[in-house]
Amino acid sequence: MKIKLQLTIIILLGFSRLADAQSRDNYNMWFQYLMSAKLTDKSTLTALSQYRSFDMAYDTRLFLVSAYVDYEVANEVRPAVGAMFLVLDSYRSDNSKKERYEKRPFQQVSLGGNIGRTSISHRFRVEERFISNPDEFIVRLRYLISLRIPFNRAGEKEKLYGILKNEIRMNVVKEDPFDSNRLTAGIGIKTGKNSAIEVAFINQLETGSTSNYAYIGYRNSFDWRKNKNK
Repeated sequence: MKIKLQLTIIILLGFSRLADAQSRDNYNMWFQYLMSAKLTDKSTLTALSQYRSFDMAYDTRLFLVSAYVDYEVANEVRPAVGAMFLVLDSYRSDNSKKERYEKRPFQQVSLGGNIGRTSISHRFRVEERFISNPDEFIVRLRYLISLRIPFNRAGEKEKLYGILKNEIRMNVVKEDPFDSNRLTAGIGIKTGKNSAIEVAFINQLETGSTSNYAYIGYRNSFDWRKNKNK
C-alpha cells in the first residue's frame, strides 16, 4: 500500500510541475475516452475520442475520433483495420492559430504476451495521412510497446496497476524520416470490473521540440456477443 501511495504522490507532483510551466510545449493536457466491445469470440471493436489542449482545457491543440476492428488469427495475434479523423491546431510565428484537418485510415497488428504477471503488447501500425491546409499526404509507421504492471498480490482483487509505454513514429518518404517518440508512465485506478480511470505523464520528443502532457483517461469494456451465454 505504501508503494501505491508513493506512486500516486509522484504522479500528482509531476502534474503540479506541469502546471508551473508556462510554455506551450511544456504545459499541455490530454483527455481521452476509450471503449472496447467484444463482437464475437475472436473480433473486437475499439473506439476512442481524444482532446488535447495547450492549457488546462480551453486552448485546443487536437481533437480526434477513431475506431478499428481487430480479429484474432492466432493466440494473442490480432490484425486490425480502422480510421481516424482529426482537427489539428497549432500556433504560427505571429501567435495566430492555424487549423488543419486530417483523415487517417490505418492498418495494424498487435501481439500480446506476459512476463510473469506483467502483460506486454506490441503494436505495429501503418497509417495513410491525408492532411489539409495545405494538402499533404504522408505514410507513417508506428511501433508501440506497452506494459501493464499489476500492483496487487496474486489472488487479490486488482485496484491499481502501472502503465508504461513507448512509441516511435517514422515517416516513410521525407527528408527527415524521424517523426516523434512518445513515452508514457502512469497508473490505472479500477472503478469497476470492466472500467478504470488512468492518469499519466506523457513526454513527446520531435525534431527540434519536446512536448509534455498531463494525461487523464477513462476506459471501459463491453461484451456485445449474441451467443455469450450459450
